[in-house]
Formats: sequence, structure tokens, C-alpha cells
Amino acid sequence: MIGWTRRHWLRVPLVALCAYPVAQADVRRRPLVFPTDFGAHPDTRTEWWYVTGRLDTPSRTHGFQVTFFRSRTGVAASHPSRFAATQLVFAHAAVTDMERRRLRHDQRIARAGFGIAECATGDTNVVLRDWSLRRAGPAERSEYRASAASDTGGFALDLRLAVTQPVLLQGDAGFSRKGPLPEQASHYYSQPQLAVSGTLSLDGRREPVSGRAWMDHEWSEAYLAPQARGWDWLGMNLDDGSALMAFRIRLADGSALWAGGSFRSPGAPARSFASDEVVFTPGRRWTSPASRAAYPVEWQVDTPAGRYRVRALLDNQELDSRGSTGAIYWEGLSELLDERGRRVGRGYLEMTGYASRLRM
Repeated sequence: MIGWTRRHWLRVPLVALCAYPVAQADVRRRPLVFPTDFGAHPDTRTEWWYVTGRLDTPSRTHGFQVTFFRSRTGVAASHPSRFAATQLVFAHAAVTDMERRRLRHDQRIARAGFGIAECATGDTNVVLRDWSLRRAGPAERSEYRASAASDTGGFALDLRLAVTQPVLLQGDAGFSRKGPLPEQASHYYSQPQLAVSGTLSLDGRREPVSGRAWMDHEWSEAYLAPQARGWDWLGMNLDDGSALMAFRIRLADGSALWAGGSFRSPGAPARSFASDEVVFTPGRRWTSPASRAAYPVEWQVDTPAGRYRVRALLDNQELDSRGSTGAIYWEGLSELLDERGRRVGRGYLEMTGYASRLRM
């Protein structure tokens, strides 16, 4: 059972993972403490470490994503069997290959334990077989190491990501509301403007890379309201060193249930956005030939920091993760334009719930 593959896990009835009552975690606001909160929070239902960004090679710019998810199951942590699946770990890795105009991606899943999959508490140290994300150094001078080699996608990432700015606490000092009820919230911080170095391999061709990245770390007990279908999110590193994050939780009719975000200029305090201060207006849409989902690949986003346009650099950046997290979603390298149409930054746009309602 230790070596179960994704195929085996997909045969496990969900009731088998929900057979034991589990105490609910406290979702009230609390101060975040580092480096402890860099680590996992296994008492909460859902958690992720999400790294996205651009990679510049000598000849081309590409996008990348390395994401680790931790999910608490319904099996009690006190279960006497060491084989009990109390935590599941998922991972997604992707490269937006701009030379070949295609998205390469891969995914993994395993139960936590036995040295196969681990999410350490106390600091960032997340492992799923030979994929990993680890942090080192003082909290104010963090350096992350991300490593992921695809079995099927023809790519491999070995990256160092060094902080250049303080941790950006999202929402109210790191407590980010996601809906009208107080419990619909997450603890959430970002590390924007990460300086990237390392190597990217595509079809066996290994090249040095540099660039900029954005990391989000969130953990929650009740992330989405029952009536929510999905979300739209962007994290943008601006060319002047600023950082912009904006999101909206979306209803089935396309309207916003909740919204939020932040903006921080270099050396200045962050400005947190209230729910009624962020408006996403969809523009041009692209329809996936695989899922038939229609994604807005261009947006107008109005925030207290200004009006921006977001434009995908490649339309087809849809990921089918039904073999791990169970969702089809769009996540891809995009550029940020000001009102005059000038590019002022680059980063990632994420859209969930377009192929089917997102369930968390």
C-alpha cells in the first residue's frame, strides 16, 4: 500500500477518507509568526504553496508553476493505523513553453508519510517523491529551492528563489476574507519579486535561467462559500518593483460574491483592497478544445491602485488536474498593461470553476 499510485488512489471511495469526525480548526485572525508559519498547518483542511513566475533563457522567456497542496482527510489524526490516510499531498508543475507555444504540465498525488510525501511544520519543507520546495536562511532573507522533473512532459525545473522584499501579508495582517461569513477566510501571505536563478530543461536541453517569481502560501478551513463556483486571481510583479494581487470569488452567473487584493510599492506599506474596491471585467475569451470551457484571457481589473489590463501571453494554458486535485483550471503567464496600453509588469493569472464548479 505504501507504493500506491495515482491510479490506485482514484479507486478509493471518498467515504473511506471521511469516515471519522475531525475537529474543526480555529479560523479566527491571529498574528502570523515566522519562520513557524512558513511551515505546514495540518490541523486545517486545505493548504498550498504556490510559486509562479517567468524564466528568461538566453533566447526566450517562459512561464513556470510549481505548486504543492496539502489536504486533511476525514480520517482522524489519532487513528491507530500508521497506514491511515490522514493527509494527502498533491503537486502540480508546469512550463509555458513560449518557443513551441504549448503548455507542458505534470501532476502527482500521495498520502503523507513513509518518506514519500511530507509537509513539515515549523518551516517550508514540502516533498512529494523527487519533487520538493524548501526554504533556508533567516526569515527576512529567505531563499527557496524548487525542484520538479516531469515524467511525461519533457521538462525539469531546478530553481533558487531569493527574497528581495519583506513578506507581504494579505488581507487584514495575513487574514484574508473569501466570503460574506467570517469563517470563509484563509491565512495568506505572499513573497513577491522573488529573484530566480537556476536551470530549465526542455526535451533534454538544459539552459540557465533568471527571472522573477511570486509565491503564495495559504491555509484555510472553509475557503469557498457553498454558492461559489470558482475564482479569478492574479499576482503581478511590476517592472518598478511594485507588487499587485487581486482576486474575486465568482458565482455561477459570473458575478462576484467577494473580492480583494493588495498593492505595495517598493519600500512602502501595503494597501489592502476591500471587497467593493476590486472589479474584474472580462474581455476576449478563448474556448478550450479539450474541456470546452470558455476562459477570459484578457481582463480589465479596477483597483484602488489603478485600472489595469491583464493579457495572457498564450491562450492555451489550461491544466487538467483531475488525476490529482480533481479540477480543470487555467493558470498561465500573462502581462500587465496600464491604461495607456504600456506593459508595466508580468506575472500569473489563474481562473478556476469554468469547466465545472470547483469543490474544496
